[in-house]
Amino acid sequence: MKVMILNKVLVTLYVPKIEQNYEIWIPLNKSIYNIIIQISKAVYELSGGYFNPSKMPILYNKETAIPYDINMSAKKANIKNGTELILL
Repeated sequence: MKVMILNKVLVTLYVPKIEQNYEIWIPLNKSIYNIIIQISKAVYELSGGYFNPSKMPILYNKETAIPYDINMSAKKANIKNGTELILL
């Protein structure tokens, strides 16, 4: 019997600046910093360039409104399947 280890989780991302929700896969082993960079690039492309922050966006937990530490991995930040995030 093989055991499958998932290294990504499916989350919901809300981007208030463009009033859009996205379902995205987040890699658990990457830092929040790298995840924000990847998400920002993807949202920039999906929004046709409308989402183009002038400084580093902050990723928040939607339920708690607490920002994530950019130095933590998604796994250590306790991001799981179904977590709702906000990118400001």
